[in-house]
Amino acid sequence: MSGEDGVMVDVILPMEKAGDEKARRAAVAARLGISLSRIRELRLVKESIDSRQKKILFQLRLLAGVDGPLPPEHVPSRDYPPVRSGAPAALIVGFGPAGMFAALRCLELGVKPVVLERGKDVSSRRFDLAPIMRQGRVIEDSNYCFGEGGAGTFSDGKLFTRATKRGPVRDVYETFVAHGAPREILTDAHPHIGSNLLPNVVKAIRESILKAGGEIHFNARVEHLLRSADGRRVRGVACADGREFEANAVLLATGHSARDVYRMLLADGLVLEQKPFAVGVRIEHPQAFVDARQYHLNPGQKRPDQLPAARYSVTATIRDRGVHSFCMCPGGFIVPAATENDEVVVNGMSLARRDSPFANSGFVVSVHPEDTESFRRKHGVLAGVAYQKALETAACRAGGGMQKAPAQKVPDFLKGRVSSSLLPTSYHPGIVPHPLHELLPAEIVWRMREGMRMFDHKWRGFAGESAQLIGCETRTSSPVRIPRDERTLEHPGLEGLYPCGEGAGYAGGIVSAALDGRRCAEALAEQMQA
Repeated sequence: MSGEDGVMVDVILPMEKAGDEKARRAAVAARLGISLSRIRELRLVKESIDSRQKKILFQLRLLAGVDGPLPPEHVPSRDYPPVRSGAPAALIVGFGPAGMFAALRCLELGVKPVVLERGKDVSSRRFDLAPIMRQGRVIEDSNYCFGEGGAGTFSDGKLFTRATKRGPVRDVYETFVAHGAPREILTDAHPHIGSNLLPNVVKAIRESILKAGGEIHFNARVEHLLRSADGRRVRGVACADGREFEANAVLLATGHSARDVYRMLLADGLVLEQKPFAVGVRIEHPQAFVDARQYHLNPGQKRPDQLPAARYSVTATIRDRGVHSFCMCPGGFIVPAATENDEVVVNGMSLARRDSPFANSGFVVSVHPEDTESFRRKHGVLAGVAYQKALETAACRAGGGMQKAPAQKVPDFLKGRVSSSLLPTSYHPGIVPHPLHELLPAEIVWRMREGMRMFDHKWRGFAGESAQLIGCETRTSSPVRIPRDERTLEHPGLEGLYPCGEGAGYAGGIVSAALDGRRCAEALAEQMQA
């Protein structure tokens, strides 16, 4: 039963006892059928909350030292091997999760990463968010989407993923911890860093790359690919400011909002593909309402201190299209995520404490390539991008400019009427009443309505008087896929070009993007060493 590495045990404890060491030891001993005195040490491996019933339970996975102590706990390291003199170099375009983890993996594999980021470093980037929030003015290369750390840096930092078969998820979590993220992300079933902590984590990752001999260049927006004499292979990139960088491998990790990259690739004669995405709105509730429903609280009852701000996830299929929540932010804020000044785009974020009085989530409907047919004649394979852009510019006009967003109470949206007044909101630039049912496409609207009624039936109040919609949420994922060879991960039309992450259509969140960055780095390193 005992062993040098301990014994893994799953136990369930009521909320009141879940944090009590004695209760944990007693539960483990009972589960193993041994005396309490034999439990020498316990270590938390995973923790989740079961709130399906009124009596809330904590599900704990514990590593038990039976008849002896546990081995020392693994401490994640941020030491990377220094770049060797003469090591091959790879250009990494974009410094979001895919680019960051690609760069770190390159260091481990003996490849020198040279990172090109169109935006600014994370400290400078923070100052560029003020004009968006206070003046409604977007700095187009430095905003909530572009800059060091990518879109996730200032928009939450949720790490929960279902991409467990795509690579070593635990390694991604440990890398974040090594660079300053809370250790709790290793044990939490729904790990989250928080928008206030992520910038320092991102900064620490940058320092690790530079310390090992990698390069990072900010304000380096790539405009052209450089090719070999025969045109078959990439040999580098040219930036908007005239700088050129040469390498035999270019990893594109530019994110789903870098639409100019798609146009650049098309102009260079490279094939792109349409893929499904989703659009809709942000739905906002009081966090107290979400807590009450999820935790079965009585009216006016405060959420127990042992429980985090409650989250939810809703999904349905309505007439062959998915309707679902997206990027739910308990105790969070709605933020302006536009990348150009003629558009309004909303997204969500939460700080580490998740102590805002609001909860928000994307509420979106799937869009398939055939749904964008009206844009295809003019925009071709970028029809999905044009579809998104049309909604974003319409939202901008509806809001009246200055990043004000159109909004509507949910009961009014269901009845097809303009809201005579609006509820308080976390969206700082401000909201204005507007009939979102007229702004959004009809096939989106009726599915949203059906979904809201369905979810309200299961979760009374979801579509009630305290719920409000703010539009538009359009950047859920890329509407474009940059194809790549299944084995080499290179673009089939250009050797040495590695499409990667969310912008290339192969990821959908921080962790899956990080895993794809690692995978592409491994592929390019293998090709270089062949």
